[in-house]
Amino acid sequence: MLSDRLKYCTLCPRLCGVDRTKGERGYCGLDDKIYISSICIHKGEEPPVSGPHGICNVFFAHCNLQCVYCQNFQISDNKFAADRYEMTLEAAVGKIIAILDSGIPALGFVSPSHQIPQMLSIIDELHKRSYKPTIVYNSNGYDKVETLKELEGIVDVYLPDFKYSDPVLSKELSDAPDYPDTSLKAVKEMYRQKGSLLITNDSGYAESGLIIRHLILPGEVENSLAVLKTIAEDISPGINISLMSQYWAPKHFEREALNDKIKEPDYQSVTDEMNRLGLDKGWLQEFDSHNNYRPDFNKEHPFES
Repeated sequence: MLSDRLKYCTLCPRLCGVDRTKGERGYCGLDDKIYISSICIHKGEEPPVSGPHGICNVFFAHCNLQCVYCQNFQISDNKFAADRYEMTLEAAVGKIIAILDSGIPALGFVSPSHQIPQMLSIIDELHKRSYKPTIVYNSNGYDKVETLKELEGIVDVYLPDFKYSDPVLSKELSDAPDYPDTSLKAVKEMYRQKGSLLITNDSGYAESGLIIRHLILPGEVENSLAVLKTIAEDISPGINISLMSQYWAPKHFEREALNDKIKEPDYQSVTDEMNRLGLDKGWLQEFDSHNNYRPDFNKEHPFES
């Protein structure tokens, strides 16, 4: 049982080994309670994820990566006290059901890797109440294969990031030198479960499949080119890719390139390589997307201006 892992936490690749049931906290800084920063309708995901009406997204607090440029920094920084985000199972399920009852058929869990037992408890309670939404697992890609195997048959759509091919870069920017290898293994497991085919219903919502996200970072074109090459050659060119250009600097960085948006020639180089590799299934964000997708989690509806 995944819930038993909280007694010696090895849910994610950090393998902290702390007993979260006794209040011990490892890398993510959380115990065994449910910590959710926002439950809201989100219409800004990929078209088959948001569908025509949006998806009910559950944004978990804290994260098992600490990306310096994280655009959800208000809720993902493990140094921030998460106690204000503590939520009972009843309260979480109640908020979700209110959104599902409005006609939203999909439920997304954002940054779930360190709170998977909590995620499963929510899904189980929904099932007990006869709610069976499409489950979207929206992670940073830093997932443990053994944990993902226990989600087979529960998760309908995997939506992972594939951030890095360079371990030096992943160490510097996300405190995870093993990210390239670990993420590749994780995405391969997701691919084993779902394959390349993205199944959508008549309403345009994805019901089963895998979509890999990659965010282009300013000054790091070679990283993006290598990530795409890895996906095409080591997994499959038939996978749906979401290539993202929405990077913006949430604060000032010593690494000067991170203080800027991506350059249009760099964006073109990455999209050209995507086409050359035959990665022709998926979505490209418009080049000026950095002007959008700036949530404020201090608001009840973070994505509404």
